[in-house]
Amino acid sequence: MIALGRKTVLAVCAAVSAGAVFAASGSEEMDAFITKLMDRMTVDEKIGQLNLPASDDIVTGQSIKSNIGKAVVAGEAGGTFNVKGAAKVRELQRLAVEESRLGIPLLIGMDVIHGYETVFPIPLGMSCTWNLAGIEESSRVAAEEMSAAGVNWTFSPMVDICRDPRWGRMAEGSGEDPYLGSRIAEAMVRGYQGKDMCRHDEVMACVKHFALYGASEAGRDYNTVDMSKFRMYNEYFPPYKAAVDAGVGSVMSSFNLINGIPATENKWLLDDVLRHQWRFDGFVVTDYGSIGEIAVHGLESLPEASVNALLAGSDMDMCSNGFSGTLKKSLEEGKVSMEDIDRAVRRILEAKYKLGLFNDPYKYNDLSRETEMIYTAAHREVARRLAAQSFVLLKNEGSVLPLAKKGKVALIGPLADTGSNMFGTWSVAADHSKCRSVRAGFEDALRGKAEVLYAKGSNLYADPVLEAACSVFGHSMRDPRPEEELLAEALEVAAKADVIVAALGEGAESSGESSSRTVLTLPDTQRRLLEALLATGKPVVMLNFSGRPTVMTWESEHVPAIMNVWFPGSEAGDAIADVVFGDVCPSGKLTASMPYNEGQIPVYYNHFNTGRPKSPDATSFQQYRSNFIDAPNEPLYPFGFGLSYTDFTYGDFKLDKDVLKPGGCVTASVTVSNTGSRKGDEIVQFYIRDMKASVARPVKELKHFERISLAPGESKTVSFTITPENLKFYNSALEYVAEPGEFRVMAGPDSRRLRTLSFTLE
Repeated sequence: MIALGRKTVLAVCAAVSAGAVFAASGSEEMDAFITKLMDRMTVDEKIGQLNLPASDDIVTGQSIKSNIGKAVVAGEAGGTFNVKGAAKVRELQRLAVEESRLGIPLLIGMDVIHGYETVFPIPLGMSCTWNLAGIEESSRVAAEEMSAAGVNWTFSPMVDICRDPRWGRMAEGSGEDPYLGSRIAEAMVRGYQGKDMCRHDEVMACVKHFALYGASEAGRDYNTVDMSKFRMYNEYFPPYKAAVDAGVGSVMSSFNLINGIPATENKWLLDDVLRHQWRFDGFVVTDYGSIGEIAVHGLESLPEASVNALLAGSDMDMCSNGFSGTLKKSLEEGKVSMEDIDRAVRRILEAKYKLGLFNDPYKYNDLSRETEMIYTAAHREVARRLAAQSFVLLKNEGSVLPLAKKGKVALIGPLADTGSNMFGTWSVAADHSKCRSVRAGFEDALRGKAEVLYAKGSNLYADPVLEAACSVFGHSMRDPRPEEELLAEALEVAAKADVIVAALGEGAESSGESSSRTVLTLPDTQRRLLEALLATGKPVVMLNFSGRPTVMTWESEHVPAIMNVWFPGSEAGDAIADVVFGDVCPSGKLTASMPYNEGQIPVYYNHFNTGRPKSPDATSFQQYRSNFIDAPNEPLYPFGFGLSYTDFTYGDFKLDKDVLKPGGCVTASVTVSNTGSRKGDEIVQFYIRDMKASVARPVKELKHFERISLAPGESKTVSFTITPENLKFYNSALEYVAEPGEFRVMAGPDSRRLRTLSFTLE
């Protein structure tokens, strides 16, 4: 038995299995251990396990004097979050296991959303790699780094489906598609948790935000969600369920209303769906302060809200002081039972048991690992490779890209020389001094071969107040010079160059939590800069930084080459240089449609048809048809779209049979050839349409994809084995069924350019 200190939970519960080391899993041993421990706990200590307060500023050796340290010693906290550093965490764990009465170890959480100190592209950018193995690898790297720094629980993955890019938190998710989002959710859970969370570099994942948060009205954060259960089950629930099926250890509830009831206290959602239908056996934590916000929705006050949240299935209260401040009184008043509290406590203790914290509460506090495992060369290489795969080439007229490593390259724009903005939103553990700017990446890539000329050209926004709202942690990078002076300097630099690369778009905090926007076009002063650069007559390449699909209609009409680079993370500068100068061929494809204008929103590929659809051949407005007078129905750039430096041709597309029998399969196959001059990766996509069902079905749904690499002149046949399982959906009675009839299967490079064949399900 590993000794845990002066007051250990193992000593308290030695009668369970004296001298034995507890397994990380195994229900009999775990149940016996936790039962013995709970028998020794007071009501206050039990309620304390349900409390997740935020950490304050802790200095190693002074934790006992901090508010969180005092709460830990008193047994009033089941964990805390966003403490950085193995030494700080070790001191907190020491207080928990050696200074508190029962010595119960802590959960230490952190918002490690897309990397710890080695920061990967924002999740929306990562999804554009369509590289499930790479996404799992990025989560594995994040787990290795955060665990070395004492963190054992990450508030990730965020799997909310979103079709409204006005919502800033779209940056944290995987786009608009439930199938792709589900596969990414599974990959991230595997990467974080490993095989069974036994190892010291495996952490507990927390899927969020359950549920429907990405569908908030008007794309306004924290806003109401209202949709049918039919849509929930078919379009928004699948990624959450995929994470649960993958074994995710915890779930975070969302801020929004569902059927008029906040998710935090929604018994249908947390108990009926999550616990009973999906058989989730982990614990549910609320989002920050959400129990306390229930009254603001016009519902009950904090004591009643806390009761309802507990009874609905919320197990841990993040920062509301609802459970810790009111549950004991509610117990005395008979509004909750000891059984209700015990049920939640057991779930928290089970999570700690599965993490191995009762065996060794210091398993994540090896100071040597922290110095050896964080921001390593190997981790940075993974981040650089995956960042390059995330970039989406939207336009390349006249093959402007890749640029030759010669002559003079003008690098201009407010995002050209700012390392801190490369991380993007939710990079709380990042060291902003380490990130490589585009300028640094270009200078290294061209050293001894070509000259990089730099000018800022403009600020992010003409309005300083608006720019301050979009600055990293409030630190503005604003240049105090007048706009005219910045522009003149840029034009002077551009005049000396052979080609211009314009680094434009959003700032890191222009998207993310509490960063909803109604105007998604390029900001005013940047647009004026871009117009002036184009007027020089020099070739212009636009690097568009964004945390969401933005409106680029004007740019698509005027700029020769456009590449969406999202926010690429700590290796941004080098990864961008790799692709711009042709060392890496772009291969990213959109996972969210880019709108023609904001008035189209929501616009997404897997929509339903209408009784009066616009003719597919029509190029202008059709009266009494479902279309806009002033804009097309289709997005500017569709889901799945992305160009390459080479050319891919889709050849022979066939089915091995045209009838799918119950229990059988039909195989669709398509031959893809690299007909260009460069080696490149292509993402081959397969879609299905149910032509006649008991309820309306989407015009197409992604059902399979494969990322392939082809040398020039090489061909590969990609296959999709279709079974009845691929054809299932939730009908009007919420039964998961595959209905007999005609289906169409489509294959192609994106959701718009597809070839189609038909088969029948008997």
